[in-house]
Amino acid sequence: MITQMKKYTFLVMSSAYEQFLAELREAGVLHVTLKSEGLADDEQLQAALNRADEINHILRQGAPDQFLQERAEVEGKINATQKEMDRMMVWGNFSSKRVAELKEAGYTLRYYTCPTVKFQEEWGISVAEVGATTYFVSVNQMIEDENCMEQILNDHSAAELEKDIEGLKGLLVAADARIEAWWKQNEQPLRDELVEVQQRIDWQRVSLSTDKAAEGRLSLLEGFCPIDNCDALDARLATLNCYYEKEDPAKDDKTPIKLRNNWFTRLFECLTGMYGWPNYGEFDPTPILGPFFLLFFSLCIGDAGYGLILILVGYLIFKGKLKIEMFDGLGGIIMALGVGSTIVGYLMGGFFGIDLWAASWMPQGAKAIMFKSLFGNAEGMIPVAAMGQNFDVMMVLALVIGVIHICLAMTIKCICSTKRFGFKETISAWGWLILIVGVISVLILSGIGAFGPQVTSVLLIIIAAISALGIFIFNTPGRNPLINIGAGLWDTYGMATGVLGDVLSYIRLYALGLAGGMLGMAFNNLGTMVLGENPNVGTWIGFILIVTFGHVLNLLMACLGAFVHPLRLTFVEYFKNSGYEGSGKMYQPFKK
Repeated sequence: MITQMKKYTFLVMSSAYEQFLAELREAGVLHVTLKSEGLADDEQLQAALNRADEINHILRQGAPDQFLQERAEVEGKINATQKEMDRMMVWGNFSSKRVAELKEAGYTLRYYTCPTVKFQEEWGISVAEVGATTYFVSVNQMIEDENCMEQILNDHSAAELEKDIEGLKGLLVAADARIEAWWKQNEQPLRDELVEVQQRIDWQRVSLSTDKAAEGRLSLLEGFCPIDNCDALDARLATLNCYYEKEDPAKDDKTPIKLRNNWFTRLFECLTGMYGWPNYGEFDPTPILGPFFLLFFSLCIGDAGYGLILILVGYLIFKGKLKIEMFDGLGGIIMALGVGSTIVGYLMGGFFGIDLWAASWMPQGAKAIMFKSLFGNAEGMIPVAAMGQNFDVMMVLALVIGVIHICLAMTIKCICSTKRFGFKETISAWGWLILIVGVISVLILSGIGAFGPQVTSVLLIIIAAISALGIFIFNTPGRNPLINIGAGLWDTYGMATGVLGDVLSYIRLYALGLAGGMLGMAFNNLGTMVLGENPNVGTWIGFILIVTFGHVLNLLMACLGAFVHPLRLTFVEYFKNSGYEGSGKMYQPFKK
């Protein structure tokens, strides 16, 4: 739900304006309407913004750039020396001092590589053979053969380079120690400074968003306050020397939104924020988004065992026992998704790649509540007489869920658009809703025997007639009917192709669940093959490694797909058909 707001307009003497702002910030409940004009030209604001960016950059990195650059240089030297050591390894642990002495004595050494089959002993002394390549040293002669490539050796041998690496690693440890010491000493002061800088930024933005009147003697400010906090704000304003007006926000006001949801729905507000927050006059999609995303995610996972793992991981993150930066604060939603995946996975008959519905050791009573038992025949299929074929229960269930989801989106669009823009502006949307939902409802009722064929035909004709008036004749009241008919035909083409494609998109819920189950089953079969009929310690170790690796990999891929595809069904199919804009601004009060 979206909390109701009240709009405040203040008129304050400029001489008392700073004290007024201080009291307003102390109250901490007013969202000030900020302006964009003049903010980029204010040097004080820009300096504070730059400092805030600098502090955030340091806090993200864990140290200033200078410290990290020094560490990176040492690490780069270690990597370069390691590569050089690997290259020199084949030449042995020679003494660079001894090579120099030989040169002074008149013995010049040259180093070459060539294919082993082309090597000639008169060229020099073979040092090593690696693969099909021979490494050799020639004394006082230059080999001019197309098969030979001269090598320039490092002044240090591999052993000497290894000692250099150990010294560089010591420098790296020292660099890490300096960074750690700096972080312990400066982290909290930086965080404190960031708070202070952010307060200056907020203050300056509010000050720059103030209009001046009466040759600068009066200051005007506008903002919004949640209705639950209005009484407290009014009581504080009564003690100040200011004039203000309080009213309901107008349609063209940029009213911020504050969501007010229960504990379950709040878990999914982060998903709504990924797309965009609702406008003040819109419907908060989170109460619908949450349950459906949970259902979609659970269908894509399709395995009760994986659900149990998600519950455990979510619990550890929630309690702070497992720290993963990208999942920080998401322990609650991960647990909820795990619970849903456990329940739906069991109903689908999946448990770590085991098909519970087909397992002979599974009690019939436990199978009776599974989807295939509830909706399918003995083979877990749904016979469709009109098509003369049997279809998998989960595929049909995915399509049914898609139809319900889209019909719900269209219903919400009609209700919310009518509330915001009036019935005349939404006649066409109501026509499509009556047509689609009405036809589906009549066919379902007819299918279960509620109506006879004649009543069904009459109802369908009535629904078609009413819908046609809204879609083709009155879609834009006051316009030429012929233009309305043309617009209705174009709208019909878009709806016929769009809605059908949207419904078929929900098959991905079936496909992802099926793919994850089959892959889990494949890893189980591989592990069983390694275990064999006469298992021993070695085969048990192989079985455990294969099954563990396989299911961890399958779970990670399943979670990725189960997050991305339900999010797409929500952001594309659902939001498009519900008319959701998502261009609102969150309520951010001016406070300490």
